[in-house]
Amino acid sequence: MSVTSTIVEPVLNFSGIPAYALVGGLAFGEAAVFCGFLLPGETAVILGGVLAYRHSVSLTVMAMVVVAAAITGDSVGYEVGKRYGHRVLGSRVFAKHQNAIAGGQHFLHRYGGRAVFLGRFTAFLRAVMPGMAGAAQMPYRKFLLFNALGGLIWGLGFTLLGYLAGASYHRLEDYAGKVSQAILVAVIVGVAVFALRRHRARSRLTAPLPAHETTAPDAVAPQAEG
Repeated sequence: MSVTSTIVEPVLNFSGIPAYALVGGLAFGEAAVFCGFLLPGETAVILGGVLAYRHSVSLTVMAMVVVAAAITGDSVGYEVGKRYGHRVLGSRVFAKHQNAIAGGQHFLHRYGGRAVFLGRFTAFLRAVMPGMAGAAQMPYRKFLLFNALGGLIWGLGFTLLGYLAGASYHRLEDYAGKVSQAILVAVIVGVAVFALRRHRARSRLTAPLPAHETTAPDAVAPQAEG
């Protein structure tokens, strides 16, 4: 059993309002406090779906709580990033994650709103992407559009997956974790390839031209009039 499962499995002992509050709080806290790699929001959402399968909560209400908490938490993370983003991301807490942060920043710079949407489906980027968007001064309306779309699909999707998985949610948790890691690796590799190509293109543009190309052609002497 993973450490994440050990932390959040007590959720399965909850029902009603306490269950909604706990699952929603974990979904909210991922981006709101920049701790998504510590707060197991995605696993908690899956377990929220399992609770619905066990009839401890309503599937519809749980999905609504998760979506609202995800979107609201990201909006808080955006505001925190807008005011303190560079300071927070450069702190000791993120010292071991600077490569992933740099990759996320390049990803955001290149793809804008699409990066916000895709970041929702990667554990680490889900935690830091809203703050990065705020620090990059992305217009809030644009951020909210892509964030809400991602939060809607993510919240409904993982709650429903937990419900359909039922007692087999452990397999689903492991699968979701592997997919999330694969997406993050693909983002980092893609950004690295893009940066390398851009560097080579700039090198070609700034390279000195051969001597025969830099020599001005001789002026053509005008023909004498007959």
